[in-house]
Amino acid sequence: MKKTLINLTLLAALSTSVFAQKPAGNLSPVDYINPLMGTQSKPDLSNGNTYPAIALPWGMNFWTPQTGKMGSGWQYTYDADKIRGFKQTHQPSPWMNDYGQFAIMPMTGHLNVSQDGRQSWFSHKTEIVKPYYYSVYLADHDVTTEITTTERTAQFRFTFPKSDSSFIVIDAFDKGSHIKIIPKENKIVGYSTKFASGPLKNFRNYFVIYVDKPFNLTRVYKDTVLAGDSLSVTTDHALAAIGFKTTKGEKVGMRVSSSFISLEQAELSLQREQGQDSFDVTKQKGRDTWNKTLSRVTVEGGNIDQIRTFYSCMYRMLFFPNKLYEIDKNNKIVHWSPYNGKTEPGYMFAGTGFWDTFRALYPFLNLVYPSINKEMQEGLINDYKEGGWLPEWSSPGYSDVMVGNNSASVVAEAYLKGLRGYDISTLYQALLHDANNEGPRAAGRRGVEYYNKLGYVPYNVKINENAARTLEYAYDDFAIYQLGKALHRPASETDVYKKRSMNYRNLFDPSTGLMRGKNEDGTFQSPFNPFKWGDAFTEGNSWHYTWSVFHDVQGLINLMGGKKQFVTKLDSVFSLPPTFDDSYYHFVIHEIREMQIAGMGQYAHGNQPIQHMIYLYNYAGEPWKTQYWARETMNKLYKATPDGYCGDEDNGQTSAWYVFSAMGFYPVCPASGQYVLGAPLFSKMTISLENGKKIVINAPKNSASNKYLNSLNYNGKVYDNTWLSHSALQQGAVLNFDMSATPNKQRGTKAEDVPYSLSTDK
Repeated sequence: MKKTLINLTLLAALSTSVFAQKPAGNLSPVDYINPLMGTQSKPDLSNGNTYPAIALPWGMNFWTPQTGKMGSGWQYTYDADKIRGFKQTHQPSPWMNDYGQFAIMPMTGHLNVSQDGRQSWFSHKTEIVKPYYYSVYLADHDVTTEITTTERTAQFRFTFPKSDSSFIVIDAFDKGSHIKIIPKENKIVGYSTKFASGPLKNFRNYFVIYVDKPFNLTRVYKDTVLAGDSLSVTTDHALAAIGFKTTKGEKVGMRVSSSFISLEQAELSLQREQGQDSFDVTKQKGRDTWNKTLSRVTVEGGNIDQIRTFYSCMYRMLFFPNKLYEIDKNNKIVHWSPYNGKTEPGYMFAGTGFWDTFRALYPFLNLVYPSINKEMQEGLINDYKEGGWLPEWSSPGYSDVMVGNNSASVVAEAYLKGLRGYDISTLYQALLHDANNEGPRAAGRRGVEYYNKLGYVPYNVKINENAARTLEYAYDDFAIYQLGKALHRPASETDVYKKRSMNYRNLFDPSTGLMRGKNEDGTFQSPFNPFKWGDAFTEGNSWHYTWSVFHDVQGLINLMGGKKQFVTKLDSVFSLPPTFDDSYYHFVIHEIREMQIAGMGQYAHGNQPIQHMIYLYNYAGEPWKTQYWARETMNKLYKATPDGYCGDEDNGQTSAWYVFSAMGFYPVCPASGQYVLGAPLFSKMTISLENGKKIVINAPKNSASNKYLNSLNYNGKVYDNTWLSHSALQQGAVLNFDMSATPNKQRGTKAEDVPYSLSTDK
């Protein structure tokens, strides 16, 4: 039933217990998104560490207003009050910083191209932020800037005042750049070579800019020093300015395109993606693309804040990894290779860390958008062929951060969940290669000789975060084992990885019931403080990493002495105080602070290692606790506001947790092919699969109080399992959840109801 906008206002005012109404009015999914969610962040406290990305899903180029100084990872922060430019960005996170960047800034009055000289006060009151469109009033210059984008190009529209001194500044940034003005064509070309994570060979981000108004003034600069009468400059930091007279309200349009390959390729993309489209046509096409992509998942019921949060999280999930590939004059897919510096055929993606995203982001792609993940898998083949390794963090090449060999999960899961039509044999060989070798810049496995010999990476051999590496390698070995079986590899080969996947047991300390670093001689490291962050673990402590046995939770239950002891340990995560030991870092890192202030004990949802832990109650016969804590976390730690996350959003992973949890299930073990049940957030959700089938999730009694699952009907039959099969869901499904205010402590408690564990695999 259609609602009016008045209904929406009323709906926003109602309590969270109202679930019966549909989100309506004339709003489309994209209208619910707040791209500023998570932007009120800083290095010592992250509420998301996001920026408003104006782009298309998985687009090659993003644009954002730049409030931070050149080179700052915090390129846009909500608390800032001045804009220095509008920046093309490929930044996956402030900690990774950026590459392929340059900025554009309009101004009036006295021409000053420096960052501080050209900046302007602005207010969020005059800011319009959509995924496909951005507008802001620059008070110092009396100019309104508008931006809209395609995958590789953008259009700007500047509304100037009456002025004899109106300008546009182009900043190609430092570390080596070039700019040339071509007045006869109203054109500026150039390139930037600035990147944060390398080394990169022959890296250039070429840009082409056309302005729809002739230039009365042309200047190029070396840093802020005017380069004489020249129209071209190549230097450490190249800038340019063009100027003209404008009348009050005059709109000046600009078309921008860039390429990692050449100026000619940038021109080609501009013509292909914009043609003669006006600003408003490009804007509408962008809106349509977002709505088409988002509409694969539709929600009904819930309150307006929940709907906004859901789609704002989906927006974040549809950016990274982003396309690094381009389409040449022969309509062939090509890319600049960050590994050899050459233009190569085929797909390439960049800007993601598998340590974060293997957990839920890639499972979401495999469920809802498998075709884009097929392109990503082909991109991984090219990573391996051109660089010799699979990336564990690409930004855009091999980045030396985080731990684990989680490319194994990303590769194995895609094939196990049905992706076909690419060279899986090469990818499988890449997994075997990387699992048995230590590569450059976090590729492969650091400490692999110890791991393969001892069954763990020792604490006392000067390899940091050793326990975390061991636990993640064990899961990665499981993923390789699963893929090897699916490819009908000989048992003599796959059994090696099956055996190694049990290596998690080597770090379990029976005296504490927790995972603990172990020395080369087989003794546990001592003294042991389970609240100590870092050291043997990665951005967490033993209370967070003990649960990192994704593939064999039953095995972990056995180690802890049974289900009762396991549940008690899970409960302790929430009941313990937020005690911490920061001595490894020598200061309170932001992840520690975010756990401390969340009010959920030792549960550190703002970082990835523990995010699956809530769903583990299902394995131990108390699934209602999963239902309670999942709803509690969604309600307490997420909101579509500038401070709306409880830690780093991290390339879609923290958002993916929310979206999956709102669906009512979560991929605890991506390579198992199962999802572990929670309880849905909305009264109805429809997932339209690429194969034409639909997953319909009905929970008509859902409310703030009715958070528990009383019973589940799956395609017309009573369903007592606490897991769902990916392959079965692909055939289409209708899931009818009967929700209740009190937990059903009988449903899903039998041994045959629980999700997959390797220990019980027959």
